[in-house]
Amino acid sequence: MRATVVVPVLKSRSRGGQSESASTRTPESRLEEATGLAQAIDLDVVNGSIVPVNDPRPATLLGTGKIGEIKALLDERDSGLVIVDHPLTPVQQRNLEKEWNAKVIDRTGLILEIFGRRASTKEGTLQVDLAHLNYQKGRLVRSWTHLERQRGGGGFMGGPGETQIEADRRMLQDRIIKLERELEQVVRTRQLHRAKRRKVPHPIVALVGYTNAGKSTLFNRITGAGVLAEDMLFATLDPTLRRMKLPHGRTVILSDTVGFISDLPTHLVAAFRATLEEVLEADLILHVRDMSDADNQAQSSDVMRILNDLGIDEAEAEKRLIEVWNKIDRLEPEVHDTMVQKSAGASNVVAVSAVSGEGVDTLMEEISRRLSGVMTVATIRLPVDKLALLPWLYDHAIVDNRADNEDGTITLDLRLSETEATELERRIGNGPKSDKEDWER
Repeated sequence: MRATVVVPVLKSRSRGGQSESASTRTPESRLEEATGLAQAIDLDVVNGSIVPVNDPRPATLLGTGKIGEIKALLDERDSGLVIVDHPLTPVQQRNLEKEWNAKVIDRTGLILEIFGRRASTKEGTLQVDLAHLNYQKGRLVRSWTHLERQRGGGGFMGGPGETQIEADRRMLQDRIIKLERELEQVVRTRQLHRAKRRKVPHPIVALVGYTNAGKSTLFNRITGAGVLAEDMLFATLDPTLRRMKLPHGRTVILSDTVGFISDLPTHLVAAFRATLEEVLEADLILHVRDMSDADNQAQSSDVMRILNDLGIDEAEAEKRLIEVWNKIDRLEPEVHDTMVQKSAGASNVVAVSAVSGEGVDTLMEEISRRLSGVMTVATIRLPVDKLALLPWLYDHAIVDNRADNEDGTITLDLRLSETEATELERRIGNGPKSDKEDWER
């Protein structure tokens, strides 16, 4: 379908009476992003317009002059779909469709459409369906404008149009309740999975970031997984978890989550809360940023705002978050070198290229360092009846030296975190007293 993208740039009044933009994003970057969103669902974008709006109209958002100009463009380009990169009320959407004689969808509707196409698991489909129904609930009037709205006899105030709307609203509400119940089961299932992971305490590392920042490409680079990774907004939607080994042998779980975006619809944040809670459970969060994007600072602010909404405040973020400055391979040599030097001097930043692999080893070392904390040095002799602990030791500790003794026992020189040292002591303590005596810290 041939589509036209319209980016309204609303103005707000400062205290001094001077007009200033209500958005922190540049209009050009908003147009580029909206075009990318449209192309992500195979729309043919034939025109894109930036429209200043000094006085938003309650009925149409845009002024009559701009509506007429866009109408002429639609007729000239034979475009039957208009994407307005701004939330529209049901009335504004209906009136613009009448004026332009074309289908109109706003930013929320466009993102919902993309998510609907990207969802591939039952959970993802449930989440998108719930968000879509909540979005549609207030827009039913648009589907029944052909029905009369006259006063009826016999004490009935409304016409048949209102009756049909109410019937549809009840059907929608019933469907919403059903989906919410199914999603409650998803939440319970995820909680059970998390409980099982806690019993085998592999640390969890979550990837977050603005959509198309390169999370899935980095995920594939680190884990060797085959997750879909394309230069496309919201190329992947459903979360993926994989085990991986850090440089010193420790096993962790890496989680690739849905990409964030500015003005993420509240329906989606609520529907995807079960998925986003994976981030809340993570021991370490990797905030992947596309440093080749001129708007990367604004994108970073959008991501941090959503994390804050989820319950991760700035103080907690400083302890649990590493900024991954991705796509440095796209930078000019001088900018590249400056950025690498700047990241080297920061305590929570690593510059990488997920495509070329530059900086990935440094990132893995930083993940290992952050998760290990204060390392404990230990020497342990495993008796024959405790050899079953060997796989656990190689998964959770760094084995510096191993000696296989003639009596069948094994002596190991280990480095491990305080938490894992306590867990090892507990596991060894379950055996005979002699086992405890062979534990040295």
